[in-house]
Amino acid sequence: MRTIEETGAAFTGGGYYGAWIVNDFSRNFMNTAVVVFFTVIISLTIGTLGGYALARSGRKYAFWLLMAALVFRAMPHITLVSGYMLPFFEWNLWGRHATTIVVLTAINQPFTLWMLHSFFLNIPKDLDESAMVDGCTRFQAFRHVIIPVMWPGVITTGLFSFLLAYNDFAVTSMLLSQENQTMVPRIASFLGSVREQGNMMYAVAAVVSAMVPLFFLVMFFQRQIVSGLTSGAVKG
Repeated sequence: MRTIEETGAAFTGGGYYGAWIVNDFSRNFMNTAVVVFFTVIISLTIGTLGGYALARSGRKYAFWLLMAALVFRAMPHITLVSGYMLPFFEWNLWGRHATTIVVLTAINQPFTLWMLHSFFLNIPKDLDESAMVDGCTRFQAFRHVIIPVMWPGVITTGLFSFLLAYNDFAVTSMLLSQENQTMVPRIASFLGSVREQGNMMYAVAAVVSAMVPLFFLVMFFQRQIVSGLTSGAVKG
């Protein structure tokens, strides 16, 4: 009965005040924003350049390179990260945002590269050639012609990359100090201490708070997401 009452109290101001102010969940929110923002930006930058190069190369090795990247992506995160824990401690890299951003980018990059490569394959090469005939360099054609056409695919891929980084638990809980911890491990700590300290209402308030940005993000980009998924499903 007490748990039900605490869960209901989480939807009042007291639950959010306890989570955000008393338990300093606002710090975890800002840490998440920093880690996710740079992870998505770096992943999309590398993914668009790499995906475009692989799609336009026409070489057989592009397929096998993507397959190798997906195999790497399928490996357990803990297995990948645990092998680097000792060097991280020795080089004073543990607990830093930058280290976590690099690791999350490396883990999510194969997925981003594979998705963007698939989108680029649906864009006719005639667009590149027409732009270059008009005087554009290869990069200018990529920047001013291909990317605007690809924008829904970039947004869709960015959303998936965002979700992978936003919901990550294994990497962030292992690599970040308590001061720099993101929201998901912090929510897990709330849930882990429910029976001992009665923190159910703080846990529920934190979960709801973590869901709000996702809701608004999907609502804001819903048109691009639908367009991107449709263009990725139909071969042009």
